[in-house]
Amino acid sequence: MAIINMFNPLTPNEIYHGDSRNLLNRIEKDSIALSVWSPPYFVGKEYEKDLSFDDWKNLLRDVIALHFPIIKPGGFLAINIADILCFRDECMPKIMAENISRRKITLSKEDILAVRKKHPDWNRYKLAEHFGCSEQTIDRRLNGNNIRGGKYQSQTRVFLVGGLIEEAALSAGFYLYDRRIWVKDAAWENSRWHTISYRSVDESEYFYIFWKPGITKVDRSRLTKEEWVNWGSRGVWKISSVRSNADHDSKFPVELPRRAIKLFTEPGEIVLDCFMGSGTTAVAAISEGRQYIGIEKEEKSVAIAKKATDSINKYTKEPVQMDLMIRELEASYGTE
Repeated sequence: MAIINMFNPLTPNEIYHGDSRNLLNRIEKDSIALSVWSPPYFVGKEYEKDLSFDDWKNLLRDVIALHFPIIKPGGFLAINIADILCFRDECMPKIMAENISRRKITLSKEDILAVRKKHPDWNRYKLAEHFGCSEQTIDRRLNGNNIRGGKYQSQTRVFLVGGLIEEAALSAGFYLYDRRIWVKDAAWENSRWHTISYRSVDESEYFYIFWKPGITKVDRSRLTKEEWVNWGSRGVWKISSVRSNADHDSKFPVELPRRAIKLFTEPGEIVLDCFMGSGTTAVAAISEGRQYIGIEKEEKSVAIAKKATDSINKYTKEPVQMDLMIRELEASYGTE
């Protein structure tokens, strides 16, 4: 069990620079109504480049375990993450892909073998000259060495995250309460996420919600009737992706944490994000009249997040002004 260190406690409405594994035990016991965050996805981004696959799994387990003492009984831990991750794994066998639909030359292995039968002394260079193609094309057709990802790169491995998250939460003492699906915008062909294999483009992420045993207050009046009908009681949330990653390369829309905050917390309660990024959760908490605590490892991101919270705090809680401010932040730096 994690030990709470109150020698230098983290106070609400601040964003702290540091590693979550070092700072979470400085949060008051049973004080957090909701912790909502999105961890590193282990897809090769700059801030996770030093993590091995085992390091990444241990990071998730450690951070989840550190949450149990600080979430109040009946409170929630909500984790947003892509359920299917793709990353390079040196131990995985190469996938041999004969991608017919992307061939620029209709030449087949059978065509080459028919000519080679007539000219057994021809090498691949002579065959390439005959067919008007490169010698690499001859080699690929004959030897089937069109390896997905290239000959010299590690193969891409697919990993399901849900089981790891649930196992870590159960070990810490949490129980799975719910799961929402966030449907994002479709990927476009020229994006880095576009697929050229049979694998799908993952255009959704999962919102895993875990409960700490205790009394949970259920109050549907936190939402308007329209909000309850449109998303409060719905398992699928359709929310547009963030349009620009100019200042931070891991962003999600303010609407995502805001929905969780409205569903699971009361005004004035404390919302935690231990991977604060550029401040999205803090912006959502302020907009809904909640307190927040943010933790962020990257110093640059801390500055961006503080700028976002400083900006939104200048506005009153008048709904029209607040909504306008959030739209402005999403267009610039107020997203994660």
